[in-house]
Amino acid sequence: MAAFKIAVIVGSNRRESINRKFAQALAKLGSDKFDFKFVQIDDLPLYNQDHESNLPPSVVRFKAELAEADGVLFVTPEHNRSIPAVLKNAIDWGSRPWGKNSWTGKVGAVTGAAQGAISTALAQQHLRHILGAQGVVLSGGEAYLQFKQGLIDANDVVTDEGTRGFLKGFLDQFAVLVGKLAVPAAKAA
Repeated sequence: MAAFKIAVIVGSNRRESINRKFAQALAKLGSDKFDFKFVQIDDLPLYNQDHESNLPPSVVRFKAELAEADGVLFVTPEHNRSIPAVLKNAIDWGSRPWGKNSWTGKVGAVTGAAQGAISTALAQQHLRHILGAQGVVLSGGEAYLQFKQGLIDANDVVTDEGTRGFLKGFLDQFAVLVGKLAVPAAKAA
């Protein structure tokens, strides 16, 4: 069986984002189950309903990439106890125009990394609430990563065995849900 196609949305547009590094490590760790595709969101214009009748090319590309995916992995930092504006903007574009919500029925998983002890717990809680309202079927379990120097090496390998095992379990749980609920994009076409 072919691997499920997973769109990876990183909620940070920083060049040296620890969440991008974390997402790359997750993609490597889950490559036996998933075919990961990183989806760009920092080129999406600010959502404006006036543009719905003639969607900007970056929005058309974004929605097409979501349509091709069997599931979505959200990896996000926490900004002011919530999700970053760039991520909320992407969610808004994905839900519009009315009647063409790209999120409805998508299987999703949420995680994130930060240097603090509670990591991205509040942002993830907020993101889960937003995604649930959009019709995303979310994988259970929580994965908050306290990011420390050296936790992920230059080859995107999680160096701590316990953390690697925990994250593998997180991805395995996501794979089970995707396997149960996702209609492979090839069959949907």
